[in-house]
Amino acid sequence: MHLAKFPRIKLAHLPTPLEFLPRLSAHLGGPDIYIKRDDCTGLGSGGNKTRKLEFLMADAIDQNADIVITQGAVQSNHARQTAAAAAKLGLECNLLFENRISDPTGDYLNSGNVLLDRIYGCEPMHYPAKTDMNAAMGEHAEKLRSQGKKPYVIPGGGSNPIGALGYVNCALELVHQANEQQLRIDHVVHATGSAGTQAGLVTGLKAMNAGIPVLGIGVNAAQADQEQKVFDLAVQTADYIGAPGCVDRADVVANCDYVGDGYGIPTEGMKDALLLLARLEGILFDPVYSGKGLAGLLDLVRQGQFSSDDNIVFLHTGGSMGLFGYLEEIL
Repeated sequence: MHLAKFPRIKLAHLPTPLEFLPRLSAHLGGPDIYIKRDDCTGLGSGGNKTRKLEFLMADAIDQNADIVITQGAVQSNHARQTAAAAAKLGLECNLLFENRISDPTGDYLNSGNVLLDRIYGCEPMHYPAKTDMNAAMGEHAEKLRSQGKKPYVIPGGGSNPIGALGYVNCALELVHQANEQQLRIDHVVHATGSAGTQAGLVTGLKAMNAGIPVLGIGVNAAQADQEQKVFDLAVQTADYIGAPGCVDRADVVANCDYVGDGYGIPTEGMKDALLLLARLEGILFDPVYSGKGLAGLLDLVRQGQFSSDDNIVFLHTGGSMGLFGYLEEIL
């Protein structure tokens, strides 16, 4: 794969570390757990969306945009990284937030990612739950065009074929690191939501014939819906990079048993997993994505879903600053 043919602006601190978690692995009694530290990408306190934004923001600049628009939940990690990228590149940024949580606390509405959004110069616009946010972005973009602006619309999570290039690139990076460490990777596990991370990883690993399966732990949708969303985007991404047909439907696997009562709503499993990793390995996870993904991985290990001699890489998608929006729910 020759990704250099696609426009890209370097925003992330790459490669991110690939680390062994010895205390967690010993605590579980096997398999060996490694962590891919995409919480360390650097931009705006880090996270997985920065890889996507390297390609998306390059496309925005190529199209002579002067303002970017994106959407997400109130405590969106993607929105925070987009705001930081826009500030770094001298673009305006408008954030459209869907209020998905009923009876949110003041911390949820004003702290964590929201505080950082405002520090980066964005004042979010709020919409009711179940708003068609893509339509809302389209309407807002038209309004900006009527004012003489040149908006560039980034989908939620940065999840389209351009954004997914960030995780095609991550697949290349991960395999290179594993080869350098002489590490056989048996499984990659991560939290999956808007689909771009999983679609990019699956496409990249399949295109290079790596033979490494990817398991997404869902954070918002039912299994059938999540898998179809990831597969559709993986097919589009494979076409985009010039590797059509490399992804089969069987390559896309999601376990959505750990969503709990809904997106962004804490679960006991998430809290237990988050605290366990903080106290065993000194690593912070977030309450919406990485925390639920980690909870799923730990539960599946305890159920015996993996062999004791497997090597598992958990991709940490970042977002620990979201913890400050969930103070009352975590401790």
